[in-house]
Amino acid sequence: MTPIEGRDARRARGKAARRATPRNALAEHPVAVRDPIALLESQATTRVPELVPIRYGRMAASEFPFYRGAALLMADDLSRAPNSGIITQLCGDAHLSNFGVYATPERRMAFDINDFDETYRGPFEWDVKRLAASLTVAAHSREFTTTQARKITIACAQQYRETIRRQAELGTLAVWYSNVEVTDELDAVHQQLDSTMLKRTQSLVRKARTKDSIQALGKLTEIKDGRRQFVANPPLIVPVEELVDDVEWTYRELDRRLHAYRETFAHDKQVLFDNYRPIQVARKVVGVGSVGTRAWVILMQGADENDPLFLQAKEAQKSVIAGYVDGPKFDNEGRRVVEGQRLMQASSDIFLGWQHGLDPGGETRDFYLRQLRDGKGSAVIEVMSPAGMELYGRLCGKVLAQAHARAGDRVEIAAYLGSSSASENAISDFAEAYAIQNAADHRALVEAVDSGRVLAHPGI
Repeated sequence: MTPIEGRDARRARGKAARRATPRNALAEHPVAVRDPIALLESQATTRVPELVPIRYGRMAASEFPFYRGAALLMADDLSRAPNSGIITQLCGDAHLSNFGVYATPERRMAFDINDFDETYRGPFEWDVKRLAASLTVAAHSREFTTTQARKITIACAQQYRETIRRQAELGTLAVWYSNVEVTDELDAVHQQLDSTMLKRTQSLVRKARTKDSIQALGKLTEIKDGRRQFVANPPLIVPVEELVDDVEWTYRELDRRLHAYRETFAHDKQVLFDNYRPIQVARKVVGVGSVGTRAWVILMQGADENDPLFLQAKEAQKSVIAGYVDGPKFDNEGRRVVEGQRLMQASSDIFLGWQHGLDPGGETRDFYLRQLRDGKGSAVIEVMSPAGMELYGRLCGKVLAQAHARAGDRVEIAAYLGSSSASENAISDFAEAYAIQNAADHRALVEAVDSGRVLAHPGI
């Protein structure tokens, strides 16, 4: 086994990294020298052509949804900025809408990162910068003042620094078990919430608790011709029978893939999974940045038709981070997503797994699978007050630090950030500059749509 370094050696590395890249250098945002539309178009080449205009339409709607879909642009920009050189597992797309509540296997409500499509290894601050900039963009969308926006981003970065410093002093198992349970966190902050926001937060948690397979059964399916089927809502939900010529081959391939997927989780979960059988598959459009990649929902049935399990199979392509840093290679990008999620998330879906195989067009594609709905919910930015966004940003900063502490060297990161406010001021400066960059890139997309360079379907 490789010898484990003591805390002193790790602190020394962190301080050496600070000397090589001072914390104020994290504020730097080099002038972008790329064509944002060309970068977005490069992603479209591997996506479902008829769905790409939906992605452009959603991104063109306003600056925040554009930011959500522009992880590749930011990775390109971050690659030209000074970095700490301290590498950890990254979420890769740590904007505030990719955090939220969900039900753990123990049926408790937790708050954590909940999207890992772009997870990869890279400089720890790339995640912090993407989260902080998302808060600034969101604050601008709510027409908060510049002072309010800066207070929000500083609070987030400060919470990250303070949390990672606390994690650095904990034992290894204590770090691994660190998590945020929603009820505990609400009890801790309820005095800081006004009555309106507290009610909204409690409502979010209540709604998330109801989002399960039973709820999805009533919303996504119907009884038709004597059997349970997905309700078609093209182009957002389309049963596979309407997309392929050889339906029998498709379902045979599904059986094979589900068997391979089953092999990627522990034996006890395999036994549980064996109690379900597939009923139907449909293509589903999800998110903003993911639109155009292949995403499927699979209706599984247990004891009877009132005992459903909905799985989501999302295509996994190379992380946008992978083109800009030296890192591991994966024989299956779905495995990359799953392993990154298991490493960073305090408690993951019991049916999280991966597989790959041929699609009806003959292309081999990688996927990861998880439950479609398992108590998931995220904050509604459109109703956040400045105080509410600040608290939410702090919570996101806390769980991001806990994830980095599990996945990387918490002592080295803590030593780099230090005890002063230098890092959060630099991160906030960067966030303000990047919000301006994001606005310019969003205008470029709107102009591209107006000029006919790209086709966009708004409102879908």
